[in-house]
Amino acid sequence: MIAHLQRASDTAGLLAYLYGPGERGVHVSPRLIAGDGHGAPIELLAEPGSLPYLAHALDAPVERLGAHAPVRPTWVCSVRSDPHRRDLTDAQWAVVARRLVSAVGIAPEGDPDACRWIALRNQPRQVHVVATLAREDGGLHQGYRDAFRLQTECRRIAAELGHLPTAPHPTPRAHETAVPTPPITISSEASGSVVAKGANDDLSAMILKHAGFRQIEDWHGLRHRLPTTTAVADQVAIASHAAEMLRAARYGVDLAPSLDMARISTPANPLGPYAAGAALLQITDRIRSAENGADLRQAVDQLLHPEHGVLERAREALEAASEHITDLDHEAYALADRFGFAAEFVSSAQSELVDSEDELRRVGGPDRQLASSSAASMLADLGYRVAIDPSLAADYVGEAVGHEARRLAAARQVSPLAAASNTGTSAPPSTAPPPSAAHPTTRSR
Repeated sequence: MIAHLQRASDTAGLLAYLYGPGERGVHVSPRLIAGDGHGAPIELLAEPGSLPYLAHALDAPVERLGAHAPVRPTWVCSVRSDPHRRDLTDAQWAVVARRLVSAVGIAPEGDPDACRWIALRNQPRQVHVVATLAREDGGLHQGYRDAFRLQTECRRIAAELGHLPTAPHPTPRAHETAVPTPPITISSEASGSVVAKGANDDLSAMILKHAGFRQIEDWHGLRHRLPTTTAVADQVAIASHAAEMLRAARYGVDLAPSLDMARISTPANPLGPYAAGAALLQITDRIRSAENGADLRQAVDQLLHPEHGVLERAREALEAASEHITDLDHEAYALADRFGFAAEFVSSAQSELVDSEDELRRVGGPDRQLASSSAASMLADLGYRVAIDPSLAADYVGEAVGHEARRLAAARQVSPLAAASNTGTSAPPSTAPPPSAAHPTTRSR
């Protein structure tokens, strides 16, 4: 038994799809089997002609939240059982649905302010649970770790029903037919030619001939050699290719290091075939080098974009792997469920980071720069040497210049007492600069 968790923004459209024929016409006899509308007559509204009213009844707590309502307030959980086991009755599926909404906290048992939810069936061996995340008391259900709690409860239910597969007894592996593996040495002679020795059977001789070697048999014995006119780069390429083919045929090969392309060349991509991992490393570097909230948001968008982000692509790949495993081997049901379970964890991670774009935009905003420049100015006034981040240098310099101008203006002003004492005298006012300006001092700490 495995649960597939999703979030939706349109409850009415979701119910219309679940009660309709489905994409391939697989929905048969849609019917309500359980639910809690907190006073709303969901049993009477669960009919094809009344689905908008049923959606309105489920969405009533969400509508009361107004602007504080989440973007995707509808919680959808599709649970299916083992196709190799007997199907459950509607009453049994109703018990399963109640246990699941209680396990994740959507509708804990005995909670009068829990979320509104319904459970409906439209296919064999499957039930759909639809709930809205707004509680009756105005709170919101936090979906953190919902996927983990769902899968834990599903395994517990499957164990109680006896649906968990038992581990097969290990069977002894048949002994493989031994293939002769004579040691084959590929090396360079003093003359510079490349020679392969030890290929004494037809298969190894055919492989070397296919790679480009020529067979020679004289009084020195049987051996294979590359033409003496072969360029050095071609010698390395041919010898490495021949060694690779011989090893694939389960021959032991001793290849000279000077002829091993893997040793003497540096691969262009250090991660080899893992191009997706290399691309993700580049995103990580962009995140670490972000200088402000805008740069960080652009880098994180590569992860969180709802259509093309890394998390969405990882979820799609895991779901595709789960489905394809079942297509290739119907008995590998447990393995397919594990991949589907991993996809649910990625989906849960996506739901945790919804609407984080605005918060990222505020990271490292102007308020932080202004506070940093003001602190730097105060420390400089006290005589400390201040090192300031380049991203904040412009703000700091502008504020420091203004602060210094204010200091000089205050120093040049004459006090009222000095002005009164100079009244009526013929001596011209002194134009000497203040001591602090004429003899600047430097304080250090």
